[in-house]
Amino acid sequence: MKYSLIIVTVFWAWSCAQPVQEKKDTTAPDFSTSGKKIEVFTTAKDTNLRLAHTGESSFQKAIQPKETEISIFVNPKKSFQSFLGIGGAITDASAEVFAQLPADKQKELLAAYYGKSGIDYSLMRTNIGSCDFSSESYTYVEDGDKDLKTFSVAHDMKYRIPMIKRAIAEAGGHMVLFASPWSPPAFMKSNKSLLHGGKLLPEYDQAWANYYVKFIQAYQKRGIPIWGITIQNEPMAVQTWESCVYTAAEERDFLKNFLGPTMEKAGFGDKKIIVWDHNRDLMVDRANTIFGDPDAAKYAWGMGMHWYETWTGAKPKWDNEQVVKESYPDKNLLFTEGCNEAFTPEEYQRWSNAERYGSNMIHDFNNGTVGWTDWNILLDQNGGPNHVGNFCFAPVHADTRTGELNFTPAYYYIGHFSKFIHPGAKRISTASSRSTLLSTSFMNKDGKMATVVMNGSDSPVTYNLIVGQAETHLEIPAHAIQTLVY
Repeated sequence: MKYSLIIVTVFWAWSCAQPVQEKKDTTAPDFSTSGKKIEVFTTAKDTNLRLAHTGESSFQKAIQPKETEISIFVNPKKSFQSFLGIGGAITDASAEVFAQLPADKQKELLAAYYGKSGIDYSLMRTNIGSCDFSSESYTYVEDGDKDLKTFSVAHDMKYRIPMIKRAIAEAGGHMVLFASPWSPPAFMKSNKSLLHGGKLLPEYDQAWANYYVKFIQAYQKRGIPIWGITIQNEPMAVQTWESCVYTAAEERDFLKNFLGPTMEKAGFGDKKIIVWDHNRDLMVDRANTIFGDPDAAKYAWGMGMHWYETWTGAKPKWDNEQVVKESYPDKNLLFTEGCNEAFTPEEYQRWSNAERYGSNMIHDFNNGTVGWTDWNILLDQNGGPNHVGNFCFAPVHADTRTGELNFTPAYYYIGHFSKFIHPGAKRISTASSRSTLLSTSFMNKDGKMATVVMNGSDSPVTYNLIVGQAETHLEIPAHAIQTLVY
């Protein structure tokens, strides 16, 4: 008994001397609705409202909502992931179209996307080598040059690099830029072609890893910092354009045995490496294979997703994002590409294109995504250029015959997020009492809250915004999106 007492006493003294292990903090910074006004910004179908300031409201003490009412519930005391940014891709196609615009229209486009008076993009993607949205296929080395002695980004100096530099300058000199390859050079692949899938041959694993390093060095030498890279665009798709197939195990092994160590050796250990970069349908399997291997996972910042799993006729698999985030909470989710396919110029103002953006962005953020990247920021009147005829929509189209810009509803829907939610913001617990309305909220670092509400129904909706113990009553038009700033 005496010895038991001594042991207990010693353990108690030791435990008191140890630092307290803090639990993961999901409590947001202090937020109060006291004295705050709610500013309402609206974009709505069949109106002239486009990111328009449509009124102000005040908070009052909340009362128990009725089941017959529709309510949005925001709990400022619970926060989740930090916000990285929203943006789009400057591809060869975007840059080539941009170069054909008159000088005043070039300035207008850059201000619209990257300026404070526009929708304030803070995230950017670009292609490593050619992709379908290039006028032609190309690589940065001569055929057979395994040692990369001929590596040159001279091709990109004509259109893409100048546009990227101007966009970064318009954004205030800072941009989170990541780059993605569509295919290794043909001589490195099993099918000896940039197109139609094929695989990276094992004897070129190291040369291909070196290729990423060369690209980063070349861009940074030209004043364009690279924040991160994805390993392969759509690694399970055999496309008619530039593509390369990796199974989950092949991507894992390339990352842990070649790309990860090569990036570290080159002094690029701080660059973010993003795996998968494909649709949400198979992302759980890819995460289990790569993130489940500690030797590979240590090199991976997170996982990228696209929204094209609906090609099968199925619905979007947003729930898979939650599965990955719950299984690997230390890894980040980044939406890396989405666009509306099957371009036709008669459908520039198709409202469902915009609503696809709104619903995907809300669901992606609510399932843990830290950032959201649109595909081409600019295309021409044909939905290109695209060297394999895979023409698509962009939020902005230019008519290269007249020099005019056509802003589609998708541009404004994206702006309801990017203009009001800023890097470093925290997502705040938000829920809707009815499926009629979708919603998400972020608290910016300056303490201002931005709640996005989307109504995809055919009728206007009156709803309660209940924030903690305060509420206000608002109305959103049919087929509309609102951002509430307070």
